[in-house]
Amino acid sequence: MKHLISIEDLSKSDIERILNLAEYLIPVAEGKKRMEIMRGKILANLFFEPSTRTRMSFEVAMKRLGGEVVNLTSQEASSIAKGENLADTIRVISGYADVIVIRHSLEGAAKFAAENSSVPVINAGDGAGQHPTQTLLDLFTLRREAKLENVKIALVGDLKYSRTVHSLVKALKLYNAKIYYVCPDTLMLPEELVEEVGGERVALEDIISEVDAIYVTRIQKERFPDEEEYRKVAGSYVITSKILENAKEDLIIMHPLPRVDEITFDVDKTKHAVYYKQAFYGVPVRMAILCEVVEWSN
Repeated sequence: MKHLISIEDLSKSDIERILNLAEYLIPVAEGKKRMEIMRGKILANLFFEPSTRTRMSFEVAMKRLGGEVVNLTSQEASSIAKGENLADTIRVISGYADVIVIRHSLEGAAKFAAENSSVPVINAGDGAGQHPTQTLLDLFTLRREAKLENVKIALVGDLKYSRTVHSLVKALKLYNAKIYYVCPDTLMLPEELVEEVGGERVALEDIISEVDAIYVTRIQKERFPDEEEYRKVAGSYVITSKILENAKEDLIIMHPLPRVDEITFDVDKTKHAVYYKQAFYGVPVRMAILCEVVEWSN
């Protein structure tokens, strides 16, 4: 059995294998081809935080492969509301399912779940920690829509609390990426991560003509301990079609979604916007991940 808790659980060759399998599975994700790889298998989706894309894409991925899904979508509707601890919840559900996907507000919760599970656990986001499956679909998007090796990428918005960014920068290091940080002072990537992966802080206007990709994140109100601090930075960075006038012809704009006000709607109509494709790629990539962990577990 092997879990997927951090992007660092995977080597570059592991990542390439998953991305190649995802490429092969695209017709299945689109419903144009049928496969029954997961027939007889059950996925337990345990989402202790709200989610639309991650939870539904895992559910679609499992069903497209012939498997079945059970969902826990709120603590209030589970035995946790009665005082059950997370360890007991995981021990019980790992007796019901063949693989567990967990999202939790606490950093380290996925690792803790894996330590108490008898089946593979996939981290679907733990607090401000990591979101490795999002990173894999981000890499897949870069590879298909721009380039992955030696990519020049600007990370824009909330880099301090964004678990998608925390995972992504670690993976980009494997591909010799040139990373630029565009954010308010208070939302800069944690210092230890910058020391590990490199990159430089810039103004977007200074590098817009050079980058291959812009990765925009929402400033996450729910992560701020003080709402006043959130108000100081809300709306700091907004991508508009005006800003893109100096961009490369083949620049792509990515966003893990949901969006609030950090990308204006007129950008959606430009050739640069790939965030809806990026969201779809979550299905074939998560299909490939399920194939990997079930294979590992067998």
